[in-house]
Amino acid sequence: MTAVAPELRAHTKYDWAEIPRVNPPKRPPAQRVRDYCEITRLFDEQSVREQASRCLNCPKPLCVEGCPLHNRIPEWLALAAEGSFLEAAAISQSTSNMPEICSRVCPQERLCEGSCILNARSEPVAIGAVEKFINEYAFAHDAVEIEAPAQNGFRVAVVGSGPAGLACADELAKVGYRVTVFEAQSTCGGLLVNGIPGFKLEKEIVARRIDLLARRGVVFRRSVKIGRDLSFSELREGFDAVFLGVGAQKPKPAEIPGETLDGVHAAIPFLIQYNAPASFQGEPIDVRGKRVAVLGGGDTAMDCLRTAIRAGAAEAVCVYRRDLANMPGSRKEYYNAIEEGARFEFLTNPVSIEGTECVTGIRCVRMTLGEPDAQGRRKPAPVTGSEFEIKVDVVLVAFGFDPEPAPQFMRAKLATDRWGALVVDAAQMTSLPGVFAGGDSSRGASLVVHAVRDARAAARGIHLYLGG
Repeated sequence: MTAVAPELRAHTKYDWAEIPRVNPPKRPPAQRVRDYCEITRLFDEQSVREQASRCLNCPKPLCVEGCPLHNRIPEWLALAAEGSFLEAAAISQSTSNMPEICSRVCPQERLCEGSCILNARSEPVAIGAVEKFINEYAFAHDAVEIEAPAQNGFRVAVVGSGPAGLACADELAKVGYRVTVFEAQSTCGGLLVNGIPGFKLEKEIVARRIDLLARRGVVFRRSVKIGRDLSFSELREGFDAVFLGVGAQKPKPAEIPGETLDGVHAAIPFLIQYNAPASFQGEPIDVRGKRVAVLGGGDTAMDCLRTAIRAGAAEAVCVYRRDLANMPGSRKEYYNAIEEGARFEFLTNPVSIEGTECVTGIRCVRMTLGEPDAQGRRKPAPVTGSEFEIKVDVVLVAFGFDPEPAPQFMRAKLATDRWGALVVDAAQMTSLPGVFAGGDSSRGASLVVHAVRDARAAARGIHLYLGG
C-alpha cells in the first residue's frame, strides 16, 4: 500500500493507531564509538509531521504536567503536524530557555513521554525528537529571537554558566537587565560542556546558545572565581542582585575498602578529560586496553561507560545493586550503551575494591530486591554466600554528586541544608536579601530541565525584588 504524504491526508484522532512511533535514525554503533559526535540524527520533514500527528491533543494533557517546565507540548505538536515548524518552535521557546538542549539531554521517558496517555494503548508520541527538530529548524532558518528590550538600569550578576546560570541570564536579559555572567573556568557552559559527553550534546550546540545570549547583551567574564579574583562583597556592591548557579560536582564517595587504590577515579574528572580536555586538570586517566568498571546506575554511569568504550577500554561493565526496572538512568542511554558494547551486572553490590597499590578487581555480592522504599524503588538486600570477584583495572565511581561546599566567606552568610545545598524560598532567594540561587546549588544534583525551571523562577523573583 502506498503511503500518503502528510500534506495530502487529513489528520485524525486515530493517527496514533495508524502511524507507528518511529525514532530518529542513529549512526551505526561501530561508526559512532570512534568519535564523540552526536549519535542521533534529525527527522526529515515528512517523518516529523507524521510523528507529531500522533498526538491526541488531550483536553488535559498529561505530557504538560509531566514536563517540569510545563511546556506547551500539544500546541507545538499540532503546528509541527501541519508543517508550521517556525511557529511551533516559537511556542517551544516561549517556555524553555534552551529547548534545543533539553530535547537532547532530558530523560523524556520519565517526564513528558512517560506521562503521554498513549502509553496505555500504544507507544508515546516522540516528543523529544519533534522538539529537537523544530528548534534546529528555527536555528537553520535564522528564526530564533535575539533582540532584547531597552535596558532598565538594573545590573544583575550571575555566578556560574551552567544551565541554571544561562537560563537565568536569558530571562533577565529579555526584560532589560544588564547581566554579567562570571565563570571560574576558561570555557562557559558548566555541566553542559564538562559533564555531558559530546555524543549526547555536541559542544557547538552549547556555544551557539552562549553566543546568542552574548548578542542579546549578556556579558561573559571567564576565568573569574568569586572569592579569589572578586570578593563576594565586591560582587554585591557592584550589582543590584546576584544569582548563584554554581552546580553540584562534589562526587559521592564509594565508601568501601580500597577506594584509595591507584586506578579508582571519580566520574566527572574522567568525563571532563575525554569530553572537555581544555577544562581538565590533574593526572590523565588512561583506560586504553584496560578493563573498566563503573559503579552506579544513573546517567553519569551511562556516560562513563560509553566514554570508556570510545577511549579504547577493552571492557566496560556497569555494576549496579538494583535491577534494570529500578535503575535511575535513562533507558535510551542504557540501550545506547548496550549497542556500543557495554555490559551490565545488575543486582550486584560492590563491597570492596581489591589490590595492593593498583586495582585488580572488585569484590561483589549478589542482591535481591525487597519492599519498595519511600520513593517507590525496591530496597536491595544481600544474598548470603553469593560473594564473587570481577577482574578490573580501572574503577569509575558514579554514585552521584553533592553541592560543592560554599567558601567560608559565603558559608557564614548563606543558610545551607545538611547536604550543603543553599536554602531558598519560593522566589529562589537565599537567606541573604538580593542573593538568589537555583539548580544543583540549591536542590542537589538533578536534571538540566530542573535547573532551567529554578532559574526561570529566580529571574521572576529578582524582577519582583527589584520592583519589576
